[in-house]
Amino acid sequence: MTASDPATGPEPEPRVLIADDQELVRTGFRMILRARGITVAGEAADGAEALAAARRLRPDVVLMDIRMPNIDGLEATRQILRHLPDCRVIMLTTFDLDRCVYDALAAGASGFLLKDVTTAHLASAVRLVATGDALLAPSITRRLVERFASGDRGPRSPSPAIHRDLTGLTPRELEVLTLIGRGQSNAELADTLTLSEATVKTHVARIFAKLALRDRAQAVVLAYETGLVLPDTNTGS
Repeated sequence: MTASDPATGPEPEPRVLIADDQELVRTGFRMILRARGITVAGEAADGAEALAAARRLRPDVVLMDIRMPNIDGLEATRQILRHLPDCRVIMLTTFDLDRCVYDALAAGASGFLLKDVTTAHLASAVRLVATGDALLAPSITRRLVERFASGDRGPRSPSPAIHRDLTGLTPRELEVLTLIGRGQSNAELADTLTLSEATVKTHVARIFAKLALRDRAQAVVLAYETGLVLPDTNTGS
């Protein structure tokens, strides 16, 4: 999705599919999103239903529980993004240090939300991810660092189809990618590098284009997998 154009009006609200095996969770999220003007296109009680519903409804964003019967959230995410590459998936979890963090990002998820998320944060997170950005809390970034530091990445998922050759990046782009890997937002990047946020966005867009990255989640995974970001260089920001 692109930023709204004054000539065409504001960007339409994203259509969301909610996939969770707990009916109360689905109901609560549906009520919150609808109250905020976001369309809930459908719901699913397990990964198999989520896959079928996504292919039928073609939502902009899927709120996906990690742990569900039949097909779990990780496999459902991989299959949905294989068929619908423009879709965005936000993983739902009870714990921010869930062992599936790395594999979910490698599977293509654009971020994580805790199930006790506030109403305002839920709506803003959906809108953020729908624009192509990623939702990576500092605790999630720290978890990635801990996994790489210990060598414990759990059962490995196939990594996203992204380029791992960084030789095409300029020194400034390598610097930007390193800071993205440490979890910095565009505003934080601008402050760290003493650049305007518009310039930072241009650098980020060029990095994504050169490396065929879909969002910041893939950029973070790439930064760790290539060794561009190491545990002892993480700022914990």
